[in-house]
Amino acid sequence: MAKVQRKLAGLDPVWQRILEEAERAVREEPLLGGLIHGCILHHDTLEKALAYRMAQKLASGEMSEQLLREIADEAYGADPSLGAAARADIMAVYDRDPACHRYIQPLLFFKGFQAVQAYRVGHWLWQRGRRDFAYFIQMRVSEVFGVDIHPAARIGKGIMIDHAHSIVVGETAVVGDNVSMLHSVTLGGTGKEEEDRHPKIGDGVLIGAGAKVLGNIRVGNCSRIAAGSVVLAEVPPCKTVAGVPARIVGEAGCDQPSMRMDQLLPSAGSTRGGA
Repeated sequence: MAKVQRKLAGLDPVWQRILEEAERAVREEPLLGGLIHGCILHHDTLEKALAYRMAQKLASGEMSEQLLREIADEAYGADPSLGAAARADIMAVYDRDPACHRYIQPLLFFKGFQAVQAYRVGHWLWQRGRRDFAYFIQMRVSEVFGVDIHPAARIGKGIMIDHAHSIVVGETAVVGDNVSMLHSVTLGGTGKEEEDRHPKIGDGVLIGAGAKVLGNIRVGNCSRIAAGSVVLAEVPPCKTVAGVPARIVGEAGCDQPSMRMDQLLPSAGSTRGGA
């Protein structure tokens, strides 16, 4: 079994690295052996491990771990893009979060990563008309992780949500690829309108802690939103906005703000953000 697992892992560099890190972690901290074997080493693929972890975290008296795992397995089996997005998300967290030192950390410990993967399964259900089940997953993700992402929202790959406390993403929101956001971010509406009412976040955008982006507005590619800002109008590409309401205060400062994670305003110098 182990030889087969290793052979398959060799075709998947992300999964291979996770297995290697998991084996080393068991040697270094035997008391976590049960957790690490159950979540990682007992599985043949990353998709199987993701389904198991999601079911473990979201199961309740209303929905068993077995049923949730079956749903997640079905989603990953039917749509390979879910696993591809998860790999991109793991690499994004590792590359951008200075508190992440191993690929196993998002899978085992980081609720931002776990919440996004559960959202992806919920979105898969939503697209297939299984909306009540999608709502159930949204509810459990909100209860367990403090992250409320509507299953109809569209979110790209390579997503990093640091700390991930009090994240809200509305029904008609769109988030591009390679976006980074910190805790307490809201992508919300401005009233009770029922049509397209939530923000459209471009690729490579960095959204600082506590920022609120409200209404059907576009935030251009590779822009930065400063912490605590309230964005109510369009943001051009490659700009930095700050304030309440937010205004343009300068250029983005680099080609990929979401990867650089520099959250200081242009006049304050430059440093790597995160915690």
